[in-house]
Amino acid sequence: MLEHRREPEVAVIGGGAIGGYTAALLAEAGRAVTLCVRSPVERLRLRTPDGSISPELAISSEPAAQRPVPWLLVTTKAQDTPGVAEWLRHLVGPETVVALLQNGVDHAERLDGLVEPAAILPTVVYAPVERVAPGEVVSHADGQLVIPEGVHAARFRELFDGTGLAVQAVPDFRAAAWRKLLSNVAANPLTALTMRRMEVITEPEVGAMATELMREALRVARADGAELTERELDRIRRMWGRMDPAGGSSMLYDRLAGRPLEHEFILGPIVRYAERYGIEVPLARTMLTLLRALDVAPAPQDS
Repeated sequence: MLEHRREPEVAVIGGGAIGGYTAALLAEAGRAVTLCVRSPVERLRLRTPDGSISPELAISSEPAAQRPVPWLLVTTKAQDTPGVAEWLRHLVGPETVVALLQNGVDHAERLDGLVEPAAILPTVVYAPVERVAPGEVVSHADGQLVIPEGVHAARFRELFDGTGLAVQAVPDFRAAAWRKLLSNVAANPLTALTMRRMEVITEPEVGAMATELMREALRVARADGAELTERELDRIRRMWGRMDPAGGSSMLYDRLAGRPLEHEFILGPIVRYAERYGIEVPLARTMLTLLRALDVAPAPQDS
């Protein structure tokens, strides 16, 4: 285990792809970082298209050994949020801001009863990253974090200055969360169910299915008040065209590793809000049903 000689500045809960990625970039930029994990590893290594880094940071699997920090990043999968309660008890103080770097919408509700609402900073993550082994993360391209404008925005940007990870503050975070979900609702289930990487989206029939999934999600998002248009679908398709076809989705990586899937927070909101607003989403329902069935089946292992 590595120990800090400086006061902790930021703690990152979760040693998966997003947690390893953000912790490594922050530590490389000189921040005093503690990576909070279930199972300890000796060192964190991040491989990027520009090379590999293995910065100095503290790695802990003992919540009771921690003390409050100014910044706390929760990077676990959405379904694992209740499991961070013990970490929160020791890491959150009166001045702590808790950034929730997760998929889906309704971020803050996941911390009900655990953190004061004013201390929560919901965060949308765009980062094609993959955890390939304990303590080893691969980044396929540069990432971006999207947060709401407000009292924490300027300081959060400062936290990531010099990391290479862009931070954008937006006036309508709800719309930003739906915008990210439009991409997730197609790429995640289609890669996870086919067990193929992003190249599968380029096939005409699969691409057409991806577009229809996004259209269903768009109708729900607009009913929920998000001012999004069909141009979002064009933007996402262009984004997919620029991506490394060998890259995957977080849901595919979870299936390959035998981990629980995040469908209840990616497809679940589409179906749940569709019911609220009386909108038909047959394809999203089908995908959610298949993924629920898949999540209880034995998972294949990546070769």
